Amino acid sequence: MRILHISDCYLPRLGGIEVQVADLIRMQREAGHHVEVATATPGEPLPGVHRIVAGLPFDLPVHPFGVGHLLRLLKARRPEVVHVHTGAVSPFAWMGVRAATRAGLPLVVTVHSMWDPVTRALYRGLRLLFGWHRWGLVGTAVSEAAALPIRAVAGPGVPVHVVSNGLDVSGWRAVSPAVSVDSVRSDPVHVVAVGRLAPRKQPVRLLRLLREARALVPRETPMRATIVGDGPARSRMERYLRANGMTGWVSLPGRYSRDQIRELLAATDVFVAPAPRESFGLAALEARSAGVPVVARAQSGVADFVRQGKEGLLGRSFDDLVASVARLVRDRELRQAIAANNRETEPVRSSWPTVLEGFERCYEQARTRGA
Repeated sequence: MRILHISDCYLPRLGGIEVQVADLIRMQREAGHHVEVATATPGEPLPGVHRIVAGLPFDLPVHPFGVGHLLRLLKARRPEVVHVHTGAVSPFAWMGVRAATRAGLPLVVTVHSMWDPVTRALYRGLRLLFGWHRWGLVGTAVSEAAALPIRAVAGPGVPVHVVSNGLDVSGWRAVSPAVSVDSVRSDPVHVVAVGRLAPRKQPVRLLRLLREARALVPRETPMRATIVGDGPARSRMERYLRANGMTGWVSLPGRYSRDQIRELLAATDVFVAPAPRESFGLAALEARSAGVPVVARAQSGVADFVRQGKEGLLGRSFDDLVASVARLVRDRELRQAIAANNRETEPVRSSWPTVLEGFERCYEQARTRGA
């Protein structure tokens, strides 16, 4: 099948959408499909990558005449299906939606983010203004939590399926799955979080969560925390750590490669994904696949692969998360039971064969709707 992906952002950027789209393209090519991508992200030439770049300040991935450029590309490449990837607001991606609609091509749109109330209002307005719900597209979201607001806005005329983000699950398995790291050492209980240190991710709130959880743990139970990532909130986090006397047990090592994260997770006891509007939580999935108990919001996308008391602990409020982290730090038997379950079971919905099959069903539905 000839597939053209359209995404505002793509490699060499290394955000969640960029990496996930690049992995999807690689897996589809390995499955025998002819796959290309159109993006507004500048960068070095790559095979099958069409960069439609306007040269805007700060390398913004937007093109004022994107629809025309994409229409010409679609006519030249003649894909059998167009797969558009959007975040909350993705102007270039939605230009791709418009171009594919005008070209009469089967269209699948994946929303990688969680629509908040402002975003829902925006798309309701665009629905009234442009009638995008009548364009024959097939929608997908990365989790049930992310799909709910999209379905509410799109209405019954737009199918919105849940197709998980993909992960090479076997690549994250513990090196020694029969032995828990927690059972063979007396080091401090190690709590880890991974993500971009951006204000919308509320990283300072994460530090407060760790501080309050530490207060609920007996002093004789040693505890340490590592927060991997970088971003504009880092300096504010450093100030918070100094002001609250946390520099001795909380570290901010910066951005890690995938191999470094894999190595870190092998020595992790608890993983925390506290963001309330996490549409999926790829870092949490990596931790769960590595055998680490996960603490996350019950209303986030992480709940698709973490069940209460099975793969981790879920909470609906900040206080719930504080209590869950403290409980896992205190309760070694619970940590070990959840870790054993995570090592012995796989999140099948996120394995690449299942993800590829899910998208192929969506492509077929899009082709049928456009027939």
